[in-house]
Amino acid sequence: MKDISDKEFQLIRDYIKAHFGISLGDEKKALVFSRLRTVLLDKGFDNFTQYYEYLIRDKTDGAVIQFIDKITTNHTFFMREVDHFDFFKETVLPYIERTYEREKDLRVWCAGCSSGEEPNTLQMLIQDHFAGKGWDTRILATDISTQMLDKAIQSVYNGESIKDIPEKWRKEYFQKKDGNNFEVSDKIKGQITYRRHNLMDERYQFKRGMHAIFCRNVMIYFDNRTRNQIIEKFYGVTEPGGYLFIGHSESISHTQTQYRYVMPSVYRKI
Repeated sequence: MKDISDKEFQLIRDYIKAHFGISLGDEKKALVFSRLRTVLLDKGFDNFTQYYEYLIRDKTDGAVIQFIDKITTNHTFFMREVDHFDFFKETVLPYIERTYEREKDLRVWCAGCSSGEEPNTLQMLIQDHFAGKGWDTRILATDISTQMLDKAIQSVYNGESIKDIPEKWRKEYFQKKDGNNFEVSDKIKGQITYRRHNLMDERYQFKRGMHAIFCRNVMIYFDNRTRNQIIEKFYGVTEPGGYLFIGHSESISHTQTQYRYVMPSVYRKI
């Protein structure tokens, strides 16, 4: 099989930018080749032009799902950027409880949930705060990768992965599965709804607005124009007073958003 040509790489780059908002620099050419090589071999394609034609002609979504699963990078871990979780626990949850005491309806969206560490952490914090208070504490977790969603739904992690979480959580919210693997308890998993979602969708359609949105370390793959469009759509589905959390390596232009800056990588809709 031939290496990917500059022209073929440009076709792949344009496709992923148009459909998923992800910008691939020239330095990603080798990565694209290495990640898609096995797909081409399995399908019997001689070059990336044949693969691209297969990708754009497929009507089943199977080729697209496989493509995005191969191309996207998913790296996360429990307690990542822990100051966000501290702020969520100490400021956001008490605010939601005070403001929506009559409704008792918590609405949190984890956009770009990867293999589930972030939504599971959020749900553990929520359980600690709202246990026994009669609230609807189900949260929404979405990702573009079905492969990651499958892992998140299973929520099985090895001992090294959970070593930094509080001992109380390890005892209460995890159970031994096999070997050195631990599974998140149904008490937590049962309160998370996982769904495939593309942030490039024209509209984000939810019945009601979100009190908090976590989209951390996802928009680093988008150019400024795409990032601003996504932020605008987030704003539209955030309840007044609601919060947006982004990654510490990300930023929002104050002139391009109506969110108010709260602290590094935390913004609020006023």
